[in-house]
Amino acid sequence: MALEWEDFKDPDEILDYKLNWAPRLEPGDTIVTSIWLLPTVTGAPLVQESAEFTTTSSTIWLAGGELNATYDITNRVTTMGGRTMDQTVRLKCKVK
Repeated sequence: MALEWEDFKDPDEILDYKLNWAPRLEPGDTIVTSIWLLPTVTGAPLVQESAEFTTTSSTIWLAGGELNATYDITNRVTTMGGRTMDQTVRLKCKVK
């Protein structure tokens, strides 16, 4: 089941969206890689402007999108302990 970011995104905005992985990490484990998987869509896609991560969280900067569209974005992290974990988050574009 996908989480949902509470804030809507306006297609004209470039904003950061963060995932906190700490609750899912084993004690002492840390994130060593993080990638974001954006949906392939017809129309106006979301565009990854940049991304960064710490030992316990991942952040993506997004531009674009289409009004009234909903996007499922997946963050895949690998950890020092050898785990690979995915979290999908739903983002809705704001209705003007």
